[in-house]
Amino acid sequence: MNLFDLTGKVALVTGSTKGIGEAIVHRLAEHGAKVVVSSRKADACEKVASDINKERGKEVAAPIPCNINYKEQLEQLVAQTRAKWGKIDILVCNAALNPYYGSSMDIPDDAFDKIMGANIRSNHWLSQLVIPEMKERKDGSIIIVSSIGGLRGSPVIGAYCISKAADMQLARNIAVEYGPHNIRANCIAPGLIKTDFAKALWENPETLKRSTAGAPLRRIGEPDEIAGAAVFLASKAGSFTTGQTIVCDGGATI
Repeated sequence: MNLFDLTGKVALVTGSTKGIGEAIVHRLAEHGAKVVVSSRKADACEKVASDINKERGKEVAAPIPCNINYKEQLEQLVAQTRAKWGKIDILVCNAALNPYYGSSMDIPDDAFDKIMGANIRSNHWLSQLVIPEMKERKDGSIIIVSSIGGLRGSPVIGAYCISKAADMQLARNIAVEYGPHNIRANCIAPGLIKTDFAKALWENPETLKRSTAGAPLRRIGEPDEIAGAAVFLASKAGSFTTGQTIVCDGGATI
């Protein structure tokens, strides 16, 4: 048996129309999973799902738009996923935001609340929505895309880093509580990856050189290099891994 085979599995991936999320949804489908492509914009969801279906030569991807900040939209996302594919075996919480850059002394309350709501509360809500069926089947994998920001302090993205550290604890809590039901929960903590989200840190060659100077591999990561970790955690290959944070950062944190 192929340890990475996801045939028969259904994966719901938030924030999956660009960057890391898009890479993850493509690779899960490549390994046999049926996938739900989700982000706020319906047209973006439809494009990515169409691209995947063309690649696979059959319908394996469904576009379901959702704004993760609203519980009722998350409930609809889960309900529509079940209506389309019948179940949810794999949940990947990738959608996140960071609307503020600067000192934590100056962050507006609404910006702090947005960061905590999108980056922690929505992941908590989604987990609550999918865990009951995973518990019933005695099988499930929850993957939260965190960040190495959750492992160290920052003078400019402090609230974001707090939220990403909390995601790691959310995965640990789920792992402990639901491990006896064969539900696994893990985080992936990317370093600097070539995405639109991190464009300010890699677009300028000089900035990129400074950003990668402290990493042993001396380069920026690619979205696919995070997608590989997601495939591992979703599949039989990762079936004894739970409550962990897998750091994919080119060695930056060491």
